[in-house]
Amino acid sequence: MSTKQAASHKDNSLNQQQPSQQRFVYQDDEIMEKPFDWGQVKRLGKYLTPYRKQMIPIIFVTILVTLTKLAIPLMIAYAIDHALTKPNPQLLITIVLVMVVLYIIQWLASSYRIRHTSIIGQKMIYDLRKDLFGHIQSLSFRFFDKRPAGSVLVRITNDINSLQDLFTNGVVNLLIDCIQLIGIVIILLALNVKLGLAIMITVPIMFVISTSLRKRIRRAWQDVRMKQSRINSHLNESIQGMKVTQSFAQERENMKYFNDMNDVNKKSWDRASRLNQSFGPLIEVTGAIGYCILFWYGTTLISNNQLSVGVLVGFATYIGFFWEPITRLGQMYSQLLIAMASSERIFEFIDEQPTVAESKQAKKLAPIKGDIRLERIVFEYEKGRPALNDIDLKVQQGQSIALVGHTGSGKSTIINLLCRFYDPVQGRVIIDGQDIREVTIQSLRSQIGIVLQDTFIFSGTIRENIRFGKLDATDEEVERAAKAVHAHDFIINLPNGYDTEVEERGNILSMGQRQLLSFARALLADPRILILDEATASIDTETELKIQDAMKTLLAGRTSFIIAHRLSTIRHADNIVVLDHGRIMETGNHDQLMKKQGIYYGLIQAQYKFLAEETG
Repeated sequence: MSTKQAASHKDNSLNQQQPSQQRFVYQDDEIMEKPFDWGQVKRLGKYLTPYRKQMIPIIFVTILVTLTKLAIPLMIAYAIDHALTKPNPQLLITIVLVMVVLYIIQWLASSYRIRHTSIIGQKMIYDLRKDLFGHIQSLSFRFFDKRPAGSVLVRITNDINSLQDLFTNGVVNLLIDCIQLIGIVIILLALNVKLGLAIMITVPIMFVISTSLRKRIRRAWQDVRMKQSRINSHLNESIQGMKVTQSFAQERENMKYFNDMNDVNKKSWDRASRLNQSFGPLIEVTGAIGYCILFWYGTTLISNNQLSVGVLVGFATYIGFFWEPITRLGQMYSQLLIAMASSERIFEFIDEQPTVAESKQAKKLAPIKGDIRLERIVFEYEKGRPALNDIDLKVQQGQSIALVGHTGSGKSTIINLLCRFYDPVQGRVIIDGQDIREVTIQSLRSQIGIVLQDTFIFSGTIRENIRFGKLDATDEEVERAAKAVHAHDFIINLPNGYDTEVEERGNILSMGQRQLLSFARALLADPRILILDEATASIDTETELKIQDAMKTLLAGRTSFIIAHRLSTIRHADNIVVLDHGRIMETGNHDQLMKKQGIYYGLIQAQYKFLAEETG
């Protein structure tokens, strides 16, 4: 990173230190003002469809558990009225034995249900996470341009994890509670219609309470997800930019900003949790009202010989059972609200369509020769601000093309269009006479190799990182590619040679060593079109000379595009294209452009002057 870029980063960091002065709202993190959408529930339900046959025995044992639970209070009521009020030891023993059998059945069935619903729930989470990650990989660069990496990460981790309880327990518990409620209502009305109806008066009270809380709870959990997403985004950015933070001694300011975000997240969670927890006590108060009605009206019926003591005890037990599923349903609804807040964010990504998409008629690109034509290309990252304007360029098979110009002149944008990371607003990119929008993206990119200045090294071994260019390459092919770019010597001096484990982004390697690995990776892929984007910027002069010698073999017979600010590396390019503000200003080889004494000549002279001053 240059001094100017680092200073700019510092200024941006300082601007972000005061949340009260500047509020960051990422496009994907705005609270969604939508009514409860049952369509989301249906979409989640589709992930249960592949396991519907496995759900049949689970539903059966669930019904069995509920029926055994509902039968026990009836037996207690019967025992009080027929075996205790009028002593009958033999009948009492029989009832107790039957109840023991029911409890054993209930325990066995519950164990089976819990074990198998957990297995199916984990399979559903696996399927959903796989779909989301697979879809994110298919999205275009524009999607990632406007979203922080942490915001994407939180969808795949936190948001999907929040659905885990719903998938593993929620669906079956909902079934249990609904069956239990219906069964209790039927039994209460069957035992005594008057007393049953009197107790049901409390249901409308509960309904009004739960309805008033729904919207507030849902918005609160949406806000929690938004705050967590921002924290993840900031953490991801802070960890990746730790060297810059420490080099500018901004740890204290960065910590202050994180503490502010963390405090906002804690308050948001506390508010959502407080609303969520308020539901249970309100249900308990409503249940207490039901008990008051039961004992007041029940004792009146007993005194009038319209109700037995056993039935009153049964009523009391069933009321406990009645409010238990209602409380759980309230918690289930809160859980559902949390899940909906997460599912909306997950399906928002799944519904996102790539801006660079294959047509239905796209065909596989045949092995290419490397003839390239850019026809009247116009492109803009932001509407109304062209990055390329009226670009017309013809490249013959096997030619090496150097793209030069000031920062922001459009060099990397041409490469992005060639690889079809973006599509032009106007014009066409043609390879071997074929518009690249008419071929499959995989068949196009598999024949293009890219070596970037900022080389990405994956966690794994040196050998695995080189083999990323060709996954079926043999160990001999890997080592041959490393030798060709002069990476073999430093690799064999590592602790385990080619099997040395490297950390994420290759922190144990120098910048130059990482770039050598990227050269080996590109050489192993054997692409027909090779792109070098500032590929030798971090390599010392001696190594660069060795690589340039190796590149003669690598570039032979391939069409290549070279972007380099160090202009000495492109002197031998077949054609040098000079760009300025998105337009082609000059073309020709080195000698031709030097004779013109135009923009390219000025760039060369400026670089020579800089080198002369640097060397004294």
